Amino acid sequence: MSDFPDFKETDACPCGSGKTFGDCCAPYLAGSALPPSPEALMRSRYSAFATHNIDYLESTLLPGTRDDFDRDGVREWAEGATWTGLEVRHTEAGGPMDQTGVVEFIAHFSMQGEPRLHHETSSFVRQDGRWWYVDGIMGARPRKVEKIGRNDPCSCGSGKKYKKCCGQAA
Repeated sequence: MSDFPDFKETDACPCGSGKTFGDCCAPYLAGSALPPSPEALMRSRYSAFATHNIDYLESTLLPGTRDDFDRDGVREWAEGATWTGLEVRHTEAGGPMDQTGVVEFIAHFSMQGEPRLHHETSSFVRQDGRWWYVDGIMGARPRKVEKIGRNDPCSCGSGKKYKKCCGQAA
């Protein structure tokens, strides 16, 4: 654990999992284990920011997507921030049989004493037996909303057509 001078194995993991650092993200950051899911990889990437482990952040990017990795910019952000918490908002897929996964999260931090947040929806892919970070979009990922037609059954379960039930103009 000498690679993480500011964190002991018995400290709470920066990712907020409720586990100790030694039982959570430290093995991933040290390279002795691979994260088993997109959420675990995303949590370990948050911990990498908190521990200033820029090598880990770069090494978990999907090969072929690293060309625009701004090592100096990432280091400046990681070291200039105080990482105060992680909130996982939504996960999609990423199970043992899946090849892709999505994690929406909010990373809480402060810079120069001012609280800030980074809200991202990240995409992950399983390749060569391990999970990789592909990319992310700022904010929540748009979710598909299905429109109910006037003659469709009402979604409230009444058995009536939508236009004769919840779809009536008030």
